[in-house]
Amino acid sequence: MTVIADAHELKDDIVRLRHRLHQEPEIGLHLPRTQEKVLEALDGLPYEITLGQDTTSITAVLRGTASDAKVRPEIYGAGRPVVLLRGDMDGLPVQEATGVDYSSRIDGAMHACGHDLHTAMLTGAATLLAERRHQLAGDVVLMFQPGEEGFDGAGVMLREGVLDAAGRRPDAAYGLHVMSSMEPNGRLFTKPGILLSASDGLVVTVLGAGGHGSAPHLAKDPVLAVSEMVTALQVMITRQFNMFDPVVLSVGLLQAGTKRNVIPDSAHFEATIRTFSESSREKIMTTAPRLLEGIAAAHGLEVVVDYRPEYPMTVTDGAETEIAEQVISELFDEPRYARLAQPMSGSEDFSRILAEVPGSFICLSAADPDTDHRTAAFNHSPLATFDDNVLADGTALYTELALNRIAQLAADR
Repeated sequence: MTVIADAHELKDDIVRLRHRLHQEPEIGLHLPRTQEKVLEALDGLPYEITLGQDTTSITAVLRGTASDAKVRPEIYGAGRPVVLLRGDMDGLPVQEATGVDYSSRIDGAMHACGHDLHTAMLTGAATLLAERRHQLAGDVVLMFQPGEEGFDGAGVMLREGVLDAAGRRPDAAYGLHVMSSMEPNGRLFTKPGILLSASDGLVVTVLGAGGHGSAPHLAKDPVLAVSEMVTALQVMITRQFNMFDPVVLSVGLLQAGTKRNVIPDSAHFEATIRTFSESSREKIMTTAPRLLEGIAAAHGLEVVVDYRPEYPMTVTDGAETEIAEQVISELFDEPRYARLAQPMSGSEDFSRILAEVPGSFICLSAADPDTDHRTAAFNHSPLATFDDNVLADGTALYTELALNRIAQLAADR
C-alpha cells in the first residue's frame, strides 16, 4: 500500500490520540501526561528512546535496515543519512470556547495552536516509518518537543543533544504546523528563505508616586506616561524603520491601578516585537529602551525596561524546501501546495533547529471546511478549531519526507 493509503488506515488511531491530547493540554516544559500518551503510542515500535532531563521531551531514533545500512553501532557515525522530524506538544493558557465534544478538561488550558495535531501526526508517522524500516538506508530522529509556546523547548533539547541522538548530526530537518484559518482546508504552504519573524519580548515598568485622582499635581502619575509610551512606540517604528523591512510591535498586557480615583505608584506593560532582519532586530533593541527612558524622564519618572531576546527568524533552506515541495506534489493527487509570496509574522523555536541543520517548515491548513477560512478564528484563539481530516495527510507527509530524503542522501553517498 502507498504511504497515503496506510496513513488513512491509521486515521482512527491518530484521531483518538489527538482527542486524548486535546482533552488534557499541558503548558510549558513539563508535560507528564502528554509524554505518557506518546510513549504509550510508541510502545512496541523499534525506536531507541531518550527522555529529556530538564523537560518531558522524547527523542526517538529509528535505525534503517535497508541493504548495507544494517544496524551496526560501529558505522553510525560513518556517513549514514539522518533526517529529523519535529512535533511540538505543549498547549496554551487559553480557556477553550469551541464547544467540541473533546474540549479541554483542564481549566485555563487549551491546545489552541494545534500542537495536539502535530504530536498525533508525528506519532502516526512513527508507526508508518517503523513498518518501512527495511526501506530506510539511514536513520530517522523523531523530536517530540515541549515548551514551544515561549519556553524555548527547542533550545533545551538542543542543549540536551537532540541533534546528536543518531550518532551524527541530521542531514535535513522538517517540521509541520497546522493553521485554523488563512488558507482553504488541506492547503500546504511555505517558502524558501525567511518564513517567520524573530520574536522578542519587551517588559516595561514605570515607577511613579501614587496619590488622589483629584490632585495629580501632588503625585507622579505613571498611567499617563505608559499611555504615551504605548503610542510612541508605534510612531517610532513608522519613522525610524524601513517600511519594506517591517517591525511589528503589539502590546498584549497593560496593568495599572486598583480604583478609578487612585493614582497608582506604578504601571506595567508587556509587548511582543517581531522583526524580519538582524539589522532591524538589533536596532530596536536599542531604540525602544531609549525612547521609553526619554518619555519617563520627561515626566520625572523612573522606568525599568527589560528587553528579552527570544526566538530568531525561521529561515528555511532553499534546496530542502524545493525537495519538500516535490514530495508534496508527488504525494497528493490534486494540487495542494502554494508557495508563499512573503514571510509570516508568527515565530517558532524550530528556527533554532533550522539554524543548525538545513531543512524546511511546512504549514498545513486544518481550517474547518464548513467555515470561511478567511474569517475563521486564528491559532491561539479560544474559538480556534482544527479539522481531524488533515491528520492522515500530515502523517503521510512526515513519513514521506523522511523516506524520500534518506533515499536521496543514500544514493548520493
